[in-house]
Amino acid sequence: MPTTIDPAVKRAFGRKLRAWYRRNARDLPWRRTRDAYQILVSELMLQQTQVSRVVTRYGEFLEEFPTLGDVARARPAKVMEAWDGLGYYARAKNLHRLARAVTDDGRAPERALPSHAEGLRRLPGIGAYTAGAVASFAYERRAALVDTNVARVLGRVFAPRVNPKTTKGQRTVWALARALLPRTGRATWTHNQALMELGALVCTARVAHCARCPVRSLCRSAAKPPGGSPT
Repeated sequence: MPTTIDPAVKRAFGRKLRAWYRRNARDLPWRRTRDAYQILVSELMLQQTQVSRVVTRYGEFLEEFPTLGDVARARPAKVMEAWDGLGYYARAKNLHRLARAVTDDGRAPERALPSHAEGLRRLPGIGAYTAGAVASFAYERRAALVDTNVARVLGRVFAPRVNPKTTKGQRTVWALARALLPRTGRATWTHNQALMELGALVCTARVAHCARCPVRSLCRSAAKPPGGSPT
């Protein structure tokens, strides 16, 4: 599946997407910070947990553990207790392991988290998506990211015949995500947030609300004849 995108289409997609985001973005607490630790916590919490539940627990967790050093010095059981109600407790264990690794078991002053996705990927429990998210949202790096929402949006718009749940499909959507990155890190911050927001609010898994989609004119799924539907 070719992943090259016509430059004019790329520019139009980015412009329409970012303009829509500026008008419609939800005011979420982790979007008001560039603190890498705080963004890391939000990204771990948001994995397989609804935003509405994370909004409340996010602030509570940061009050108890303001820094990675605080996480590292805490007993694992204490971190797990603060994670209670969010489920998937391996995320809390991974955060504690990462904090211990980054802060030298909490005994030395903590170093900043790496600012590039490649360095973040080397930390315990950090996958490709989380590395891209922290690099982009904390450091405004020009880093691609693909979660379920992003894969669905990019698949429907540019590659409707690709199944993003397959290994080949994942390679395709990641290539598309990289190809669509704006030229600057600051624009990438908005671009990546907008892709995720579009998948959460408009191009959803249950219904593709094409009538109110800002990139409908560019979407290969929306362009199908009557009776067709996004894949």
